[in-house]
Amino acid sequence: MSTYRFSSVFAPGSIAVVGASETAGSLGGVVLQAIRDGGFAGAIHAVNPRRRTVFGAPCHRSLAAIGATVDLVVVATPASAVAGVIDDAAAAGARAAIILTAGLGRGPGSIAEAVRLKARASGLRLVGPNCLGVLSPRARLNASFARRLPMEGALALISQSGAIAAGLVEWAWQRRIGFSGIVSIGDAVDVDFGDCLDHFAEDPGTKAILLYVEGLTDAPKFLSAARKAARIKPVVVIKAGRHAEGAKAAATHTGALAGSDAVYDAAFQRAGCLRVMGLDELFAVAETLATQEPIAGDRLAVLTNGGGLGVLAVDRLMDVGGRLATLSDATLAALDRALPPTWSKANPVDIIGDAPSERYRAALDALLADDGCDAVLAMNCPTAITSSAEAASAVIASARAHRKAQGRRKPVFSVWMGGDQALRTTFENDGIASFESEVDAIRGIAHLMRLHGRQQALLAAPALQPSAIVPDRAKAAKAIRAALADGRSWLNPVEVAAVLAAYGVAAPQAQLAATAAQAAAIARGMLADAAGLAVKIQSRDIVHKSDVDGVRLGLATPEAAAAAATDIMERAQRLRPGARIEGVTIQQMIERTHARELIVGMTVDPTFGPVLLFGHGGTAVEVIDDKALALLPLDFDQARKLIAETRVSRLLAGYRNIPAADRDSVAMVLVRVSRLVEDNPEIVGLDLNPVLADAADAIAIDARIQVTDIGDADRDHVAETRFAIRPYPRHLERAFVSSGGVRIDVRPLRPTDDRALTDMLQRCTPEDVRHRFFGVARATDRRLIARLTQLDYAREMAFVALDPDSRDIIAVVRLHGDSNHDRAEFAILVRSDRQELGVGHGLMTMIIDFARKERYREIFGHILSDNDKIAALCASLGFTSRSVSGGTGETVVRLPIAA
Repeated sequence: MSTYRFSSVFAPGSIAVVGASETAGSLGGVVLQAIRDGGFAGAIHAVNPRRRTVFGAPCHRSLAAIGATVDLVVVATPASAVAGVIDDAAAAGARAAIILTAGLGRGPGSIAEAVRLKARASGLRLVGPNCLGVLSPRARLNASFARRLPMEGALALISQSGAIAAGLVEWAWQRRIGFSGIVSIGDAVDVDFGDCLDHFAEDPGTKAILLYVEGLTDAPKFLSAARKAARIKPVVVIKAGRHAEGAKAAATHTGALAGSDAVYDAAFQRAGCLRVMGLDELFAVAETLATQEPIAGDRLAVLTNGGGLGVLAVDRLMDVGGRLATLSDATLAALDRALPPTWSKANPVDIIGDAPSERYRAALDALLADDGCDAVLAMNCPTAITSSAEAASAVIASARAHRKAQGRRKPVFSVWMGGDQALRTTFENDGIASFESEVDAIRGIAHLMRLHGRQQALLAAPALQPSAIVPDRAKAAKAIRAALADGRSWLNPVEVAAVLAAYGVAAPQAQLAATAAQAAAIARGMLADAAGLAVKIQSRDIVHKSDVDGVRLGLATPEAAAAAATDIMERAQRLRPGARIEGVTIQQMIERTHARELIVGMTVDPTFGPVLLFGHGGTAVEVIDDKALALLPLDFDQARKLIAETRVSRLLAGYRNIPAADRDSVAMVLVRVSRLVEDNPEIVGLDLNPVLADAADAIAIDARIQVTDIGDADRDHVAETRFAIRPYPRHLERAFVSSGGVRIDVRPLRPTDDRALTDMLQRCTPEDVRHRFFGVARATDRRLIARLTQLDYAREMAFVALDPDSRDIIAVVRLHGDSNHDRAEFAILVRSDRQELGVGHGLMTMIIDFARKERYREIFGHILSDNDKIAALCASLGFTSRSVSGGTGETVVRLPIAA
């Protein structure tokens, strides 16, 4: 239901507090007083069957006794009474409720579950239980037991912890930082992170969103909402429980390395969120975001009257991965004219300790005019020679003049040493973030730069992959079925080789020998094309071959292979007497003199589904612990970024006499593994270790694949829904014959369709564009195109129709569902010069079928009243229509979806 009835949570017309009391310290009394003290202007009703008055005001026996509909009910009763209160609230027509009460339990049979079902049936929105409440400064609403209502501002906070939310309110009050809203979601039986992210993403009064996360139960919903919000405004998250104990007996290297917190980190990064590691860092970024926007670049200029302070700032900037701006010749010349000969002649710009305000003004004017500089940090060490206050005024004046002349704000930050709070307030009142030290300033600046980078990554269209992946899905499926039919959860090396070959992952040939004699015969054939062989133990009960010394390398004769097979099998039987020994695997030896050892792996995280791991490989992989993780699916650009996050990526570059490895080949291994996991939901674990990468290519020397039986389940459905971010749904590609008698190929929209979609919009008439977007939409608007093409394929789906001849996009139909998969809104556009083909009806039929499969209750659309073509199309498909009141010129069409 997403933001359905959220106006009653954040801006209700009336409130009832059930459990209101005058008892000192009682929850009902504290929250009732908080609502009154906050200045809420609407009606406030106290409800308690045991009292006639509370704090001198009338008290009602029940919600029904109020005699009027109440927007928001605040529940502060004992746990045993909560279910009855929610029944009464639904019967009385309340629109939302905040349950402060704790102890409702969790899961089937609990009070919390009963309450959730009751509210769901009536459309009542629930915040909590076990929460601090909701604070909405714009509405003067403090429906919580926080000590005070924060000032109105542009930051939003969504917190699982009431204590963290209350602490942030107090911290912000001391620093005069305001909020657009604070929600403590508690146990989140209904309203959760996804709903609140949707709300604050769409709220024009919110400039940035802060999250305090302890754990997620609906990862797809969270990621969908977080990615949407992060494209529009900064999203900053702190995650508690970073060092939870990982699995001690992981079956794969990947499972051992991919700890829970590392996966959360990968998820936040994929969603475009900036993660911070502690409350002090969250407070720091909140303070910065209160006055600043993310920085559009990472080139910083430092202006200071103290050389040592400037050097310290640069040191800290290098520590966090930032970079100094290179000053242009024109800027250097301007600084030479304005500053004494002893100035630093470089960035950081040291204007010397006796710098008066005029020197600050001239230097900052020059830096702000330099296009090679993205932001400026101005610093001041107080001296007895000049006035720090006058220097501050000069900085403010320069920033104002630049803003007025350019019509935009190049960020300016300040550090005025000496702890003068009045000066800090002066800076902040003029939109210049002020910090107590260069360490705090650089940290805040780095946060803003990273936020801009995350947002740009979300808006970027993925590059086309350098080579197409055309897998032999039947070959891979056959090998997986063979293992499952044999009751095995691990594919044997021959099956692994077949699966990897089916997806184009290079790996050495492998054959299974049950006896030493068979090993010799196989070796004789393989040695015709190889200089040496590897013989490895094969047993479904021995996970790691090195545990039983089960590998022999560099065997050059059939006799050596036979002897190795005998020795390996006997040793394994002795060390693992209960193990089922199937024989040995014979593989060609791959020797690459300058190759780097890598690991590529996949494991299934219980919260986020399939996760890919990349890093430094080899037998010491856990000891080296050089890894990076990413949620699947993965495209080529994301694969390259994943590689760059590791230390081993530096080794892939050329050094000394070692030529650079083919990084694109490594990236393609990651992409091919992603596609393998997408297509085969039976795969639950995978290790390619080592993968040897050199200047020629990348090849998996040893590989293991773990599978599980999914029974008779719909493979396509399982393949989709096990991902927190759904992969491209290839199974939905199809064709239909249009009403004009033309065969039309249809497929889901891809992120790489940005150029094709831009071309389509450019070839539509202004009238058709107005009908689709209710106004002017520029096809060159990068944010619009990114929003339209980067889908999550769950809440959002779009089908494109392709021109039979040119294969250009000629029509798009889109469906956007709410976060609870209840209702979904559609929109359709057919290219103006292809409307005679009659593709609209076929596309609408496909999107209705998709909505039915996703179990939406209803689909609806807004169309302009003069859009006769779409109105007629909807009528032919059974939609009902209703004009929107208020003179908007809109009609709403609706279609119930049968189960």
